[in-house]
Amino acid sequence: MKNRNVFFWSIVVALGGLLFGFDTAVISGAEESIQKLWGLNAYEHGLTMSIALIGTVLGAIFGSVPSDALGRRGTLVWIAVLYLVSAVGAALSPSWVPFMVFRFLGGLGVGASSVTAPLYISEVSPPASRGRMVGMFQFNVVFGILLAYLSNFLLRDIGPDAWRWMLGVQAVPAIAFFLLLFRIPESPRWLLRHGRTEEARAVFERIDPATANDNISTILVANAAEQGPGESLWAPQYRRPVLLAILFAAFNQLAGINAIIYYAPRIFEMTGRGQSAALLSSAGIGLVNFCFTLLAVNIIDKFGRRRLMLVGSVGLIVTLGLVARAFYTQQFEAVPVLLFGYIAFFAFSQGAVIWVFISEIFPSAVRAKGQALGSSTHWVLAAVITFIFPKLTEALGGGNTFAFFAGMMVLQLLYVWKLMPETKGKTLEEADKVLVLH
Repeated sequence: MKNRNVFFWSIVVALGGLLFGFDTAVISGAEESIQKLWGLNAYEHGLTMSIALIGTVLGAIFGSVPSDALGRRGTLVWIAVLYLVSAVGAALSPSWVPFMVFRFLGGLGVGASSVTAPLYISEVSPPASRGRMVGMFQFNVVFGILLAYLSNFLLRDIGPDAWRWMLGVQAVPAIAFFLLLFRIPESPRWLLRHGRTEEARAVFERIDPATANDNISTILVANAAEQGPGESLWAPQYRRPVLLAILFAAFNQLAGINAIIYYAPRIFEMTGRGQSAALLSSAGIGLVNFCFTLLAVNIIDKFGRRRLMLVGSVGLIVTLGLVARAFYTQQFEAVPVLLFGYIAFFAFSQGAVIWVFISEIFPSAVRAKGQALGSSTHWVLAAVITFIFPKLTEALGGGNTFAFFAGMMVLQLLYVWKLMPETKGKTLEEADKVLVLH
């Protein structure tokens, strides 16, 4: 009984991840139609593809502000509203400019969700299952990506306005997310930081009555040792978690994942596949992503975050190197299989671990700010890479582009080997003691 509530709350909050993933991938099926409809040049097309990511960057940078001020749940409610308005508005947009505005609003929701949702789940989950619970957020992200690819494939022949339906169907899960959020409590750790001890006690008792008092005592002692909610993230004692979060988030995008997710149909067309085959191959990427994220989420608390990252880094180096070789030699037969392998290794490592790890390494006083730092680093690079990817492949060619991504994964392997600590099985307060210099 004690984990049933946590499981339900995590499922509800992880719906924000489903909308996050859907919003990220759905544009891949609509981008060519939108480019033709409004006659966009290369610059305008790149901006159209990256405008949601620009919103995501801002949502991630400032996501800690409402999360600390309004609470985790209150912030998630507003995120649900942004998703709904974005889906309906983008689908009904009569011209390019309002379309850009609504996609930007959706990006704000994605960025804020990547800060607040993992934060909430990590703060309500017991140590033994925290990796799996927070991993459900990423699981739903990739489930949303899979749904977007499948939806795009099924709606591709619905008519000249098929792209509007592709974008508009996101309103359905957005409404469900909004309504279900009113059935979850506020984060007990946020309540304790704001002096609402009895409310926090009631939530902890719903998690596990046997450990409620001990949890409250431990957290209050840890809070008392910190300066308070206004403490600077850049204080000297937080240098290590700050460095770990920035590097982890940077490598996540320097693997090229968002470029491949956003431009998957176009990449497959570059290898000689027709449009329908490219869309179907993209759906295959979504399915592989889904399956290996599910695997990782179920073993992350047993094998640990670091071991998954070591295995994944080696796999990413190999698959990206072979894709680069295929472009150099113009022998594309193996590219779909290699990209499926790439997605599998990414989902098994970076994809499953990023939000878990970043949510664990900062103390309560700066946890929201630290999550925002990691998330905003992730999304700044995602926006940059998505924006420049068409020009990058045009200027450097596919071979050099994928070789660059492979080189970044070599650096990631060194980071994991030399710098990344293991956080499995530790309470948030125990992990803080290891990483923060007092």
